[in-house]
Amino acid sequence: MNSTVGEPVLSVPVALITSGIGTLIYVICTRNRSPVYLGSSFAFIAPMVAGYAIGGKSSIFSALMVVGLVYVAIAIIIRATGKEWINKLLPPVIVGPMIMVIGLCLAPTAIQEIGLDQAVVPINNIIVALAAFLTTAVIAIRGKGVLKVIPFLIGIIVAYVVAALLGMVDFSGFFSASLFEVPEFYMPFINYSFNPTALLTIVPIALVTMVEHVGDHKVLGEIIGRDLIQDPGLNKTLLGDGLATFFAALLGGPANTTYGENTSVVGLTRVASIYVIGLTAVFAVIFAFSGHLTALLAAMPNPVIGGVAILLYGFIAVNGVKLLIQEEVDFNNNKNIVVAATMLVLGLGGATLSVAQGDLSVSISGMALAAIAGVILNLIIPERKEDNKFVPEVK
Repeated sequence: MNSTVGEPVLSVPVALITSGIGTLIYVICTRNRSPVYLGSSFAFIAPMVAGYAIGGKSSIFSALMVVGLVYVAIAIIIRATGKEWINKLLPPVIVGPMIMVIGLCLAPTAIQEIGLDQAVVPINNIIVALAAFLTTAVIAIRGKGVLKVIPFLIGIIVAYVVAALLGMVDFSGFFSASLFEVPEFYMPFINYSFNPTALLTIVPIALVTMVEHVGDHKVLGEIIGRDLIQDPGLNKTLLGDGLATFFAALLGGPANTTYGENTSVVGLTRVASIYVIGLTAVFAVIFAFSGHLTALLAAMPNPVIGGVAILLYGFIAVNGVKLLIQEEVDFNNNKNIVVAATMLVLGLGGATLSVAQGDLSVSISGMALAAIAGVILNLIIPERKEDNKFVPEVK
């Protein structure tokens, strides 16, 4: 985000604090029944970049606060009316492809972080990325005891050390940092401005992350053997996400969400303790005030994250496939084929739909457009029994 716009819009310490406190808010809202750590949603990055171009960074966070309120409003509606309508609006044939789109749309980010999109890839980038990837993969598959709980952390540490030995890490920020530093927060309701166009560019992504939210909790429920949509309930999980996002935006942090990467961590490590999640959140808040630690995080070479991200982003996409299989979505049904195929092409193709009326314009990006198209097609295309009798032959 920062490198794209050329200005420090998002802060690592603020992101750590808001994700930590946001996770604790989520834990309270779900009454300690949903073991997942909230993180900064990548789905909002592209709309935030677009919103920045429209109204500057002060308008971005006011829009993200509205996103949080949208979540809260939907949670209240579900509590009052039940969740059956949300199941009809977001059936597995929409949720599965949406999770796949999110994971696969993030894939180029991992490739870019490693440098594999360049004509000539620095050999050091490949070495560091392989160190991160192989360490994480081997520990996740073969690790035992404590190591199996933290494969991603070990992978990052090993790759970071390798990068340092190769001279890829600039430690000047670490040596100049203070032991204790207060992050640069935004002042609530002071460092903000309201821009309707930026608002309408960012807020529709709430539908994308809401679809992902439903899917992630279904997948997480399969992992821990409990239906989280029923217990603690979709209204409570959405409320937790919404309040966490509102709080994060209030202080100048990115939107929080129970996104696929963190569900992937639970799936790979098989550690689903709410106490571990809560303790992690507390540590995140404490670490955010450590100038040395945040300097080390800021100095981390991109290939370190890129190597780990190959597993994380791929796991998100696989979660979407897994959901379709578990929910036994029938792709002999042409309606399901049309809905899923349209979502995949619009989402992965990066389609953008812009509508302008006077001074007001709305731009809907690929993921949001895919989610909206999927919902509309699923509602308007009639269900016919004979659809199950014909499947187009692909040669």
